[in-house]
Amino acid sequence: MALHPHDLYDVRSLLSEEERAVQDSVARFTDERVLPIIGECFDQGRFPVELVPEMASLGLLGATLPEEYGCAGLNSVSYGLICQELERGDSGLRSFASVQSSLCMYPIYAYGTEEQKRRWLPEMAAGNVIGCFGLTEPHGGSDPANMKTHARKDGGDWVLNGSKMWITNGNLAHIAIAWAQTDDGIQGFIVETGMPGFTAQEVKHKMSLRASVTSALFFDGVRVPEANRLPGVKGLKGPLGCLTQARYGITWGPIGAAIACLDEALAYSRERILFGRPVAATQSAQVKMADWARRITTAQLLSLQLGRLKDAGKMQPTQVSLAKWNNCRMAIDIAREARDLLGGAGITTEHCPIRHALNMESVITYEGTETVHQLVVGRELTGINAF
Repeated sequence: MALHPHDLYDVRSLLSEEERAVQDSVARFTDERVLPIIGECFDQGRFPVELVPEMASLGLLGATLPEEYGCAGLNSVSYGLICQELERGDSGLRSFASVQSSLCMYPIYAYGTEEQKRRWLPEMAAGNVIGCFGLTEPHGGSDPANMKTHARKDGGDWVLNGSKMWITNGNLAHIAIAWAQTDDGIQGFIVETGMPGFTAQEVKHKMSLRASVTSALFFDGVRVPEANRLPGVKGLKGPLGCLTQARYGITWGPIGAAIACLDEALAYSRERILFGRPVAATQSAQVKMADWARRITTAQLLSLQLGRLKDAGKMQPTQVSLAKWNNCRMAIDIAREARDLLGGAGITTEHCPIRHALNMESVITYEGTETVHQLVVGRELTGINAF
């Protein structure tokens, strides 16, 4: 029996029936609703916001959170498969789901009060409230401890001043999970974007994640009630805990991008005739695509084991760093090489490799650059912090 080109090691057989059902439902959504429009969205620099209600109806927002808050209560492997299938469509769509789920709904669930959970999570799961995550600052990048945004207590409120940069969903958001320095360390706040003094400015002229909204956020004396402070955590461990959740999903997403590129290259190379034979009949093309299959298989096994560790409560941040580093590098290299195999046709968004290659320039950078994750692994091996 022939092996599936996406799954030479039959990783799918290691999934539960529920996990396979989740993957299949999101794959259908991507095939039927995302792929027909996403190239044009990328060309136009438009996030397909019309797909958000459908994503919500499939249970893709806050998918791992409990059903009592309107969420699907899925395991971590299922969430990973959601990310993989969404990113097979486009990194922008997976980024939306990652931010909504891991960076906004998760901190409310993990660090918020019961009142905050009841107020926000069901509406966010339904797609009626969109969130963004305000941590990165213009000067900060990979050094979030160098945070300038601050909040001071004023009676029963907090007054926030500062700015954030490279914020996915910023101009779509109804709330921002904003992190700020206080006299008692870094704390998180649910900032409602209609509050006076809050503004969001969309970043234009992007060559990557064009089917995604990226923004700068500005807080100019924004008055936030104490009821909107996340009381369950103080210090950098709060936002870093959220990033670990999101990075886990990011280890799965690039697998989908790489699979999309392999699919396109296989189809194109079978149809394209050069020097009297299909490109697929040449050794150079077969060696390339075989190497892509090897790297995709490695990434699949890494993320699946990471998901099993996460579901068992044993996942460590270093393990997430290793998988994000490996899988993002895998996907960006495959996308670039697939663009090359397609020749001149590869530079147009009528084919997916150039779009995935450009998107992966962002994915390999955000939530920890490749170098940062290499240094995390290096610190684990040596016991020496080289940051």
